[in-house]
Amino acid sequence: MSQLSRLISILTLLKSKRLLTATELAEKYDVSVRTIYRDIRKLEDAGVPVYTIEGRGYSLMDHYTVAPVQFTEKQANALITAQHIVSQSKDASFVNDFNDALTKIKSVFKSSVQEKSELLHDKIHVFNWTFEEFSSNALSEIQLAITNFNYVEINYKKANDYKVSIRKIEPYAMYSTNHKWILIAYCHLRKEMRSFRIDRIEQYKILHEKFEDRKFNIQDYFSYSPYKH
Repeated sequence: MSQLSRLISILTLLKSKRLLTATELAEKYDVSVRTIYRDIRKLEDAGVPVYTIEGRGYSLMDHYTVAPVQFTEKQANALITAQHIVSQSKDASFVNDFNDALTKIKSVFKSSVQEKSELLHDKIHVFNWTFEEFSSNALSEIQLAITNFNYVEINYKKANDYKVSIRKIEPYAMYSTNHKWILIAYCHLRKEMRSFRIDRIEQYKILHEKFEDRKFNIQDYFSYSPYKH
């Protein structure tokens, strides 16, 4: 990869991710950290507002814009394929938000790429072999609660239990398995970490009250924690 191509790629990454380290960039492009330092200086010299967060990495100044990104046909096809997979989700809010985002992304496709992506769309089908009577419409809002550290109040119904319990939770992370989204949260009713199926949350309310960032790490959680709800 030429230096110019690498600089354009680094700029694209900086626009798509809030923070990048020199080590991450060096490993991605298979160059030395010193080379990345020089690349960052080149971007700064060109007027790109890259700033260094001491001990953490590089970021771009807010509201800085670059020319629209060009997608290759393979990249466009990957997005179309992802759309079919996402459509199998049982959460309406997630599907709708993804489709809205993809519409905006497709608006920057070259006409030739757009035509072929539409052709591929009609030639893909993803079968859902699992039957699931439950669905949800809370995923998008709960994702916002996770990233903004908002408490959530939920009415939750466990499997094989007609009773509904009211819980105040701190939502930390989520994962998907067998077309079901699972929320990992601290439950103030049970005074411990619990997992909740999103489709079993009958009602929810995102509270204005915020909880402290606990620096939750989902990999660490899976390494030693049993699933509870």
